Amino acid sequence: MENPVQLPPISGFTVIRNARLMGYPILESLKSLLPLVDELVIGLGQSDDDTRAMLESLASPKIRIFDSFWDTKKTKGGLILSEKTNEALAACKHDWCFYLQADEVLHEEDLPTIREGLAQAAARPEIEGLLFNYIHFYGSYSTIATSRRWYRREVRLVRKSSGIQSHNDAQGFRVPHDGRLLKPKVLQTEARIFHYGWVKPPKMMGQKSKLLNRWWHGNKRDHEFENFEYARQYGLRPYKGTHPEVMKPLVASQDWSFDPRLSILEWSLKDWNLFASDVLERITGYRIGEYKPYRLVKAVRRQKNGY
Repeated sequence: MENPVQLPPISGFTVIRNARLMGYPILESLKSLLPLVDELVIGLGQSDDDTRAMLESLASPKIRIFDSFWDTKKTKGGLILSEKTNEALAACKHDWCFYLQADEVLHEEDLPTIREGLAQAAARPEIEGLLFNYIHFYGSYSTIATSRRWYRREVRLVRKSSGIQSHNDAQGFRVPHDGRLLKPKVLQTEARIFHYGWVKPPKMMGQKSKLLNRWWHGNKRDHEFENFEYARQYGLRPYKGTHPEVMKPLVASQDWSFDPRLSILEWSLKDWNLFASDVLERITGYRIGEYKPYRLVKAVRRQKNGY
């Protein structure tokens, strides 16, 4: 019989403001993370809605909320997002820290896979994070975006002692080394991140896009989101899997429709280029020009008495 692997404690962390106004599934996100972590740190920005009450309704002893001031004058490149994320990371007590953004949710079926990946990573001092597969929903809870416009993988569980920091607009991470910022060395896990950032009622999606876009461009482009409509685009596919249990009430409550079908006659030159890239990928297994903000390290084979 194999000896059980002792996992290190895990801190969860996230940042949020105006969760209600922007339609974030923040409660579902946090509920999906709570079973995995020993503490859950939330950086709460000043909000114009009941975000604090939403968070407090979870009433978990694992949750620790701290107030974080978001400077609305910082409107360049979404850098405020990594700044606030790093504040929350710094507040974490444990070395291994799991970052979920407010529109990202874990599937309960993947928790054993995550623990297995952490066991491997913790046993190897050179590993700075774990890499997750992404499922991007677009327009509805039954449609996913699969083209190369959407990133396939990203780092979410990180080793704090490596000095790792959230980077740019907080999509990924970097590790400072000799005055440079290096991509983190990571292990691949087959666990999934369910990304619901692009699925909510169209009017609310326009509101969210407007408010979020201000962190890049100020309010100069507010008018672009007033009559938001989901765009039919290349690479949209029906989702045939299951949703995380915590998301099922939201999925069942969808009260708008979205037809993702795009006729081949409507394809643009970019769409044809994406199609050609997909064909090449199916033949070779290689995705040309894929953005990979990480350095993938090969996993080692499991031994009988642990990792």
